[in-house]
Amino acid sequence: MSGFSIDWLDLREDADRRARDSDLCERAVHWLQLAPSRGREAIVVDLGAGTGSTLRALDGAGQRPLLWRLLDHDPALLAEARRRHGGQTGIETFAADLSDIGTLPLDGARLVTASALFDLVSAEFLQALAQVLQRPAGQDPIGVYSALNYDGLTQWTPSHPLDDVVLEAFNCDQRRDKGFGPALGPEAAGAMCDAFSQAGFRVFSASSPWVLDGADEPLVSALITGIAAAVAGSPGVAVSSLEDWVRFRQAQVTSGSCTVGHTDLLAVPDPASAHATV
Repeated sequence: MSGFSIDWLDLREDADRRARDSDLCERAVHWLQLAPSRGREAIVVDLGAGTGSTLRALDGAGQRPLLWRLLDHDPALLAEARRRHGGQTGIETFAADLSDIGTLPLDGARLVTASALFDLVSAEFLQALAQVLQRPAGQDPIGVYSALNYDGLTQWTPSHPLDDVVLEAFNCDQRRDKGFGPALGPEAAGAMCDAFSQAGFRVFSASSPWVLDGADEPLVSALITGIAAAVAGSPGVAVSSLEDWVRFRQAQVTSGSCTVGHTDLLAVPDPASAHATV
């Protein structure tokens, strides 16, 4: 799986928090609150947890005690999550190969969460995950809350003649194998909706774009650098033209704006289930 630095995750967290669709977040929390108690916490399994951004986004929501299982392939990110949340009860960390669904600690889970992850995975991964979560043997129904899935749309103000060429090349790069097979990239939300609907889930979705301006200067500057690195050498993207695009974009960081499209999704078992009301 592709790695992400603590610095990058910190840079994007505020934009992620602002972008999350509040209604779907509330629905996810409501799903957790409906879990049969049986004298224990409701369990949340967070895939690709990083430093714990999803935990922080849902922190304090609802009155039900939660047990968070934070899963990531990078021990350094999990160590940072433990440093930031080590004083809290109800947190476990697992260094895991997220692509090996059969080994993930899903026992007893009420909700599986992920932030900015499912655009990195393949259609086959999503289909396999949906099947695993469809009818967990001896368990209560499991829901899935997936936020900030990139949708392939990026708009800059002011515009530059190379914007569309760079975006096309970037979206092509987003479909490279990130450790889960050919990545879905911009098609992630549609593929998730298809996979979980076919597995008997009810899927809710909402737009959750980043809306960035001069106040987000460090993030926008890093985004420009990252996009340029991803598309360098792509067919139709000349080195000199890309350099001009980067210079122009960096010069507009404080005065311009940028919108990056994302989609949030919540999938819960069919309403016919006794516990599936959201």
